[in-house]
Amino acid sequence: MAMNMNHALYRRRRLANAWGMVTSMLAMALGLTVLLWILVVLFTNGFAALDWDILTKDTPAPGTEGGGLRNAIVGSLMMVGLSVLVATPVGILAGIYLTEYGDQSKTAELTRFVTDIMLSAPSIVIGLFVYAIAVATLGGFSGYAGSLALTLIAVPVVMRTTENMLRLVPGSLREAAFALGAPRWKVSLSVTLRAAKSGVITGVLLAIARISGETAPLLFTALSNQFYNDDMSKPMANLPVVIFQFAMSPYDNWIRLAWGGALLITLTVLVLNILARVFFRDKQSA
Repeated sequence: MAMNMNHALYRRRRLANAWGMVTSMLAMALGLTVLLWILVVLFTNGFAALDWDILTKDTPAPGTEGGGLRNAIVGSLMMVGLSVLVATPVGILAGIYLTEYGDQSKTAELTRFVTDIMLSAPSIVIGLFVYAIAVATLGGFSGYAGSLALTLIAVPVVMRTTENMLRLVPGSLREAAFALGAPRWKVSLSVTLRAAKSGVITGVLLAIARISGETAPLLFTALSNQFYNDDMSKPMANLPVVIFQFAMSPYDNWIRLAWGGALLITLTVLVLNILARVFFRDKQSA
């Protein structure tokens, strides 16, 4: 009797395991199929739109032929670059504080709560917030306002990723550094942060990938500009807004430029991830 019950239990577990494996593989296959479909369509239309003019000419006027995305590329690089320069140190230092200094404090709990809200808040809400405090009060759209909106989106991503990665560092590593007489700030910057640097860099790359394609905040802050402009105190063209406008236009050359801009954003994020992985792999192997 007991042998029959054990055999039946074994069969049920085998069936449950097989069902779980099959459903997991089907879910993975479905996700990969959709992802590959998106990439195939993007690469097919994007590479067909790439040429030298897309990098050397500005966005065309309605109804005209030719043109490129030079002004939008420069604008995106300047705004995203400034956002990363501000968000990276702020997010990393805040993550270090939450992990190493304020683990049990009320301030840390409040900071985590606000960070979770900002992570889940729609980007358009952040854009409206920056519009209210910067654009409406200062009297105009600008690249600085767009960069501020992107920074508010990137900081929580870097902060939470840094905190999570630092919590994975073994406590014995900190204790060993303290036993050698190292102060807490030295342990935080030279021991724990160094041990979790790969994860922290991954968080920065995730933030870059997040803000590179944001459109809604820039509609309310940087607006756009048909002409080349490297003055961030004025309205500035950017790839997400140009893609949004051109993709819905009735002009074939605008739609072609929209596919080219989408491919440029994708390739930029891909190249950054590859370079970061190669760089840190070489450092670890050395």
